[in-house]
Formats: sequence, structure tokens, C-alpha cells
Amino acid sequence: MAISDWPISERPREKLLQKGVSYLTDAELLAIFLRTGISGKSAIDLARELLSHFGSLTNIFAASHSNFCQLPGMGSAKYAQLQAVLEMARRTLGEELKNGSAMNSPELVRNYLRLSLSNKHHEVFIGIFLDAKHHVIATEELFSGTLTQTSVYPREVIKRTLFHNAAALIFAHNHPSGIAEPSHADKTLTHDLKQALAMIDVKVLDHFIIANGTALSFAEHGLI
Repeated sequence: MAISDWPISERPREKLLQKGVSYLTDAELLAIFLRTGISGKSAIDLARELLSHFGSLTNIFAASHSNFCQLPGMGSAKYAQLQAVLEMARRTLGEELKNGSAMNSPELVRNYLRLSLSNKHHEVFIGIFLDAKHHVIATEELFSGTLTQTSVYPREVIKRTLFHNAAALIFAHNHPSGIAEPSHADKTLTHDLKQALAMIDVKVLDHFIIANGTALSFAEHGLI
């Protein structure tokens, strides 16, 4: 049955307008994004197939172009739209982050980093440079590597810190493996960066590991 034949109160778009976005399921939100179905399948059917295939909204956004387009009813146009939605969300959070204190908005920082790193298929190490009041000066991708590791050089981090005249930093990197647990190398690197930056009177406030849509905070786990 086509969605247009459903009772008005059950149609995803009308439900959103009447009750608000929080009342919709993941499949209903995806159906609004997809707009139309294909022969024999409604937009809701396609949305459920997407969720079943990829396992979660996070994995759908992280899907490669080729994997996404393999599914019935999907194609380059919808993939481009999906990536545009993700980027608009990331930029919106980035603007909010720049307008406030990072330490007063820990959940905002976490969500921004999740959106920035969850869809990466190789390790990426980024730094958020902060002023003395912990307002964001800039966010930079500092290093990138392979599926399992990346090389981070404290000297280069110090150079970028001095360039931005930053007083503090928040680091983050992703684990494409999907496991948001710090390795021994992660802990050693964080310690080395903290020591190196302390020599120029710059604080490391936190280090996040992003994996499978989750964000582990070193500070929250007493690792900073």
C-alpha cells in the first residue's frame, strides 16, 4: 500500500508536522528523506530495508557510494543528498561550537566529533584549537593514516598550536574497526602530546575516540 493511502495521522510527513520530529521512528525519518518508493515498495519499505542492511542510521551515513547504490531504489542522487544532509548537520554543530565555550557544551563537542569522524574509513586525527576562554579558534584534520593506524607528530601539533595562538586543545581520532576503546598507543600518544604542549603552556583538555557512532572521552575516564 502506498503511503498516500495510509490514514493521514500515520503518514511520516504529516506525523512530523503534527507531533514533531521526535515522534518519528528511524524508518519514518528515512522515508521522508527518500520521498518516494519504487514499484511494489513504499518509501517506508525502502527505509526499513536500508536499516536492516546497514544496521543503523550511523552506518547508513557512513556507507560508501558503491555500497549504498547497490540497494534497490538507491542511486547517486540519493547518496549525494544523504551526504549533503550530514555535512549541513556537521556545519551547524560547528557554528554552534564556535559561538560558545567548548567546556560548557561537552555534548555539542561530542556530537560534532561523531559527525566529523564516524563516516571515515581510515584513521583521522583532528585537533580543536581553543582560546583562553575555551572558545573554538579552529578545527583541523592534522594527520590521516590507514585503516588501523595513523602517525601523529607532536612537533607538527605544536607548530599548528602556535600558528593559532591557542591556549588549549581537544584531540579526537576515529577507530574504523568500530571499537571505541583506547589502545596502549593511544594512551601513550595522549601523554606525549600533553607533555609536549605543557612546555609552551598549552593544556590538553580531552581526547575523544570515535567508533561506531559512539565517542569515548579520555577526560571522563580519568585518562587525561
